[in-house]
Amino acid sequence: MSGGLGVWQDMEKERETLQAWKERVEQELDRVVAFWMEHSHDQEHGGFFTCLGRDGRVYDDLKYVWLQGRQVWMYCHLYRKFERFRRPELLDSAKAGGEFLLRYARVAPPEKKCAFVLTRDGRPVKVQRTIFSECFYTMAMNELWRVTGEARYQDEAVEMMDQIVRWVREDPSGLGRPQLPGALASEPMAVPMMLLNLVEQLGESDEELAGNYAELADWCAQRILRHVQRDGQAVLENVSEGGEELSGCLGRHQNPGHALEAGWFLLRHAIRKGDPELRAHVVDKFLLLPFRSGWDPDHGGLFYFQDADGLCPTQLEWAMKLWWPHSEAMIAFLMGYSDSGDPTLLRLFYQVAEYTFRQFRDPEYGEWFGYLNREGTVALTIKGGPFKAPGLTAFYCPPSRSQRT
Repeated sequence: MSGGLGVWQDMEKERETLQAWKERVEQELDRVVAFWMEHSHDQEHGGFFTCLGRDGRVYDDLKYVWLQGRQVWMYCHLYRKFERFRRPELLDSAKAGGEFLLRYARVAPPEKKCAFVLTRDGRPVKVQRTIFSECFYTMAMNELWRVTGEARYQDEAVEMMDQIVRWVREDPSGLGRPQLPGALASEPMAVPMMLLNLVEQLGESDEELAGNYAELADWCAQRILRHVQRDGQAVLENVSEGGEELSGCLGRHQNPGHALEAGWFLLRHAIRKGDPELRAHVVDKFLLLPFRSGWDPDHGGLFYFQDADGLCPTQLEWAMKLWWPHSEAMIAFLMGYSDSGDPTLLRLFYQVAEYTFRQFRDPEYGEWFGYLNREGTVALTIKGGPFKAPGLTAFYCPPSRSQRT
């Protein structure tokens, strides 16, 4: 009897702790959204300012397409998933951002390549030879369709998705990336990882599209899994096109945040497929392994970059602590715990969350700092820039074990 009471008390304590974290995340999410609603909207030209100082002041009016797409997606996703965000001003802002993207993002319609950055009034400034502006454009259009029901947004999302897949699997020439004789034929993990996320986005509650992309999802998962190298002891950011380790710094490069992000994308894929063996493998290799190697034992937090041989990475910012790997880690560990009930994953969530909310949060002006030095002090006071969007978006909050059972 006493044993049963102890189990019940443990479950009740767990439930209370998770509920407290849920409330803490909700409060922080409200503060983050309020910051961007107040400071980032361009009422004259549409779209969003993303280069915001600590107090929200705009320090550059250039507009980065992938961050425009992220913000449209965020507003729509919050509007769709959370009752308290079902506010007309949020939807109106998302639609204004989406229309800005439709008018200006593609550099030479009817071609599908998007600019990386635009002027405030929509003139293209720079194009990157990657797929990521297009990926976030696709996510934005799909979410706009989900909240408005306007088919033109979904048509745009599916057309862009088809183009991205052609670039990745058939003909990359449209990206403008020449094949130089000295370049290694490598595959970064970010490409199949992002494609897998798009499959999940477009296939959500759409059995027809999910079926159409089923083979692509499996292909993406297998390509990501090839980045587990060295007899399962390392997740490498880049491998050869044949799935083998590359030589030099490129081959030894590790990005703990990307590995954890890929982990929760893969875990979501494995859960959808009902594959317990894959789920266990993902938790071991993409959650626990990169966390154990990537966590700074001296100062806490996740290193930005690492070298698989323990050599000094060549990136100057390798030892910095950035906001996004910690967000990805929190999501990954909560998702893993929700699926398995493994208390180890819950403890790791608490470890990352305590560090993240203590170090990145700005109690004075709201939002999060994005860039800390290794010791955890603020290196850059900006709240947004070419690569930093809102600090905490639609966070994954699972039920406690007691609620599941």
